[in-house]
Amino acid sequence: MEKELRVGIIGCGGIAHAKHMPSLAKLPQVSLAAFANRTEAKARQASSAFGSTDAQIYTDYRQLLEDRTIDVVHVCTANDSHAEIAIAALDAGKHVMCEKPMARTTEDARRMVEAAKRSGKKLTISYNNRYRPDSQYLYQVCRNGDLGHIYMAKAHALRRRGVPTWGAFLDKEKQGGGPLIDIGTHALDLALWLMNNYKPKTVLGKAFHQLGKQAHAANPYGSWDPAKFSVEDSALALITMENGATVTLEASWALNIVHEGAGKVTLCGTAAGADMWDGLTINGEKYGKLYTTRIHLQDAGVPFYKTVEESPAELEARLWIEAILNDSEPVVKPEQALVVQEILDAIYLSSDTGEAVSL
Repeated sequence: MEKELRVGIIGCGGIAHAKHMPSLAKLPQVSLAAFANRTEAKARQASSAFGSTDAQIYTDYRQLLEDRTIDVVHVCTANDSHAEIAIAALDAGKHVMCEKPMARTTEDARRMVEAAKRSGKKLTISYNNRYRPDSQYLYQVCRNGDLGHIYMAKAHALRRRGVPTWGAFLDKEKQGGGPLIDIGTHALDLALWLMNNYKPKTVLGKAFHQLGKQAHAANPYGSWDPAKFSVEDSALALITMENGATVTLEASWALNIVHEGAGKVTLCGTAAGADMWDGLTINGEKYGKLYTTRIHLQDAGVPFYKTVEESPAELEARLWIEAILNDSEPVVKPEQALVVQEILDAIYLSSDTGEAVSL
């Protein structure tokens, strides 16, 4: 009989309810056995919706970590607490999935990697865009060499207006930044993963504080308070890799653009190119002519019979749990997430100094 993994959730807010808990609850090998949140009512609500019959409730995550029956912990808290909680969980003998970004700073992210090595437990970061059908397909294309040498990439995380006005999103001390560290981190991770290139050399970046200064602004989540908008509203960066390849990263919560899209990547290789803007397309040259091929990612199936569909969040959870049970590497390796964090920090530093940053 396959081992059942007892999972504890630390931070029972929106991302835990929207992604982590419902995906884990569908796995027969998982028992959601503990919930920690500073507001007890939120922990009880999570337990009522997803918990096992013997689930425990805590207002202090350290009490959850003392439970030796808990095998796995998912950290779904604000950025400034990721490292503290993840390191404590690893040292307590738990496998850890931590929400993105990995941490608030590179130093914290590096300490997380060291804790994983020290404890011998698995650590992964929730970069769920890797599990989308278009990302999975394009990853196979890249690994097969169909694009040739990928020497130019663009990572897009653009919202025309989409400033999250709840929680700590606008608080630089707690989050470390705005759209760059919030959604830009997803696009950057996707680009590096598809390129299989984790050796950045220089970073030149600029974070903008422009539209966040406006009061009574148009925003789907309600207008923000300019006095509390302490993070950037948009950012742009050019990353040059050791092999000469480049990645352009653009991220925004508020930017005067028409075409928007988050978690999208454009790749340019010596044999072909690919982009995610209008579905997934592959472009290139064959027999002296240019071609553009759109990839159909949805299987039509047979009428009256439902096709088996697994959401990106469900695939992420399943592969993570299987990695633990099979003692294999997780899809998102902590060392990869550390490189993403190093680049993000370098962009902020470059913006502050006006100079390119060498890594």
